[in-house]
Amino acid sequence: MKKHLLIILLFSISLSAQIDRKALVTRHDVQISAIDTLASLTVGNGAFAFTVDATGLQTFPKKYQNGIPLGTQSEWGWDSYKNTKGYKFSETLRDYKQYGRDISYTVQIKEPARKVEAVNWFRQNPHLLQLGNLGFEITKKDGSAVKPEDIKSISQKLNLWTGEIESYFEVEGIPVTVLTASHQEKDAIGVKVKSDLLQQKRLKISLRIPFPTGDWADMGTKWEGKEDYKSTLIEKSKTEAVVTHVMDSISYNINLMWKGNAQIKKTADHYFVVEASNTNTLELSCLFALADKKITNSLFTEIENSSIKGWEQFWKSGAAVDFSGSTDKRAPELERRVILSQYLTKVQCTGKVPPQETGLTYNSWYGKPHLEMHWWHGVHFALWNRPELLEKSLPWYQKVFDKAKNIAKRQGFEGARWQKMTDPDGNESPSSVGSFLIWQQPHFITYAELMYRANPTNKTLNLYSERVFETANFMASFANYDAKNDRYVLGPGVIPAQERFKAMETFNPTYELAYWNWALKIAISWKKKLNQKVPEKWETVLAKLSPLPVADQVYLATESATDSYTNPEFKTDHPSVLGTFGMLPETSLLDKKIMKNTFDLVWKTWFWDKTWGWDFPMTAMSAARLQMPEKAIDALFMNVTTNTYLKNGHNYQAERLTLYLPGNGGLLTAVAMMCAGWDGSTEENPGFPKDGTWKVKSEGFAKMF
Repeated sequence: MKKHLLIILLFSISLSAQIDRKALVTRHDVQISAIDTLASLTVGNGAFAFTVDATGLQTFPKKYQNGIPLGTQSEWGWDSYKNTKGYKFSETLRDYKQYGRDISYTVQIKEPARKVEAVNWFRQNPHLLQLGNLGFEITKKDGSAVKPEDIKSISQKLNLWTGEIESYFEVEGIPVTVLTASHQEKDAIGVKVKSDLLQQKRLKISLRIPFPTGDWADMGTKWEGKEDYKSTLIEKSKTEAVVTHVMDSISYNINLMWKGNAQIKKTADHYFVVEASNTNTLELSCLFALADKKITNSLFTEIENSSIKGWEQFWKSGAAVDFSGSTDKRAPELERRVILSQYLTKVQCTGKVPPQETGLTYNSWYGKPHLEMHWWHGVHFALWNRPELLEKSLPWYQKVFDKAKNIAKRQGFEGARWQKMTDPDGNESPSSVGSFLIWQQPHFITYAELMYRANPTNKTLNLYSERVFETANFMASFANYDAKNDRYVLGPGVIPAQERFKAMETFNPTYELAYWNWALKIAISWKKKLNQKVPEKWETVLAKLSPLPVADQVYLATESATDSYTNPEFKTDHPSVLGTFGMLPETSLLDKKIMKNTFDLVWKTWFWDKTWGWDFPMTAMSAARLQMPEKAIDALFMNVTTNTYLKNGHNYQAERLTLYLPGNGGLLTAVAMMCAGWDGSTEENPGFPKDGTWKVKSEGFAKMF
């Protein structure tokens, strides 16, 4: 009997120790009470996202275009303008003398005019599309169109646990309630509207299809264009219609389905209106799909149920951390940022293609993914014990594998040289900076090792080994032998993660040297696990890789920059030297005392107002490994514009870049490390102060390397 009571007691203690996840999540539901162009809210499924204003739809896109824009994007929605002048990719290539030979890179050539045009064409094509704007068309009693300032008594909530947005507002005293949700398997949103304005025919739902701007960004508000695009309406029944939109290189359908008495009509080119009759309630679903895909739409209730079920599964899976009970006043804000960052990265960054830095809200860099940023977009999923969400994008590296190998071959290297600024098909984009970056090269080894840790089987090794080994082949091939000093050197012909150095003058960046060391060791360990012979070149490069460059007992940014801490320009952008022992574990190249000196110098003298959102979590990760948890917290809360987290959880950078998902992903990576620690750490929650001000209750995390 006593034994049974003990078991029951232990079981009760175990249950009581678990985090109440629903309470944790829902206390950070986003509440909006006014038109706030930086507080747009998003629903989505990771490969598709739909962002709304205070009305619950995309009613005022022009008003919001300089804030968080009202985007509708899917990872399949790419178009290229017609190449009427026959530009060839070879026109973007320029040879550089590197390692005693000519090596071609695709760069932003400044003359002649023909090559400049070719560069611009390949940078802007393909571009990610804004698929359509679904909003309200509302009129006042006098017949005039409602403006943002006419929307009163706003009360809007993002219900994080269900992924639904509940909106309430009034127009001339008449209430409107709106419920918005996204299907979790289809690129479809559902909306339920209730208002007497429907019955009065003063509230309608409009669908407008914008023209792509072809610019660096695309806010989805270009309503006119010279391109000969066509939008054709086909009414399939009294409750369903399809709009087919035909562009340069893509055709897609927008399927509209409604419940209740309503009609749809085309009122202008690329403009359609759904008008209810004799009802104050309208349920509408809107599905986006490629024209050749046979995907059926779902009723609103099905979409709502998909959202509720999918989000509950998400929040109940993986890791969680609860800071309630902490006396440090920053704890509630850190918890808010953590919860909202989980929501945003799940919505925006869990498709089959590495995401762009602005996810599926609006374009940055023409919508193109930057593979060096995929680390920040994806590593946290594995650490939060949701490796399947990172795993979704890894088959893409197989899809583009041949193109990566062709880049290496063109340049005279072995293996696969992974792209930097790319597109869904793995093509290179011309960039005078990006083409010389190398810190994305070991990333695939990082992802594969995370997958192996999550599932340590030969099946995992066999699945990823070819890409791991060809990555290592390139890394060993890229390292250049310096016979005079009997060592291998990275560069000249590199730009570090800290993009402040001239490619052909720069060699041996500290973080990249450490990353080469770590990744080659992992690749060697994979060879041994598979009982395969380790290439002699890998072992030779590893044994003779240049040491981390040191001057005055601190690590330089690069061996070539002896003025790393005296040249003001070199104290801006990413302090990636901290990634040497932060993003990376302790390597055989590292001296922790010198690293501590480096951290202290960077902390005191860096121009933090000229940094990016992921720099703060990277700094926190370094502080945690150096056993400075107070500094880790301080880093996460550094009072700098690029470390701003908006009401909706987005990491704000500047007017040009109002959201920046690498910052959100970085925060989650840092917090996971601070909770679970890393290989060899034994302390509980090692990244948090032990002075009693932080009460950290965490569960389910995986350790970092």
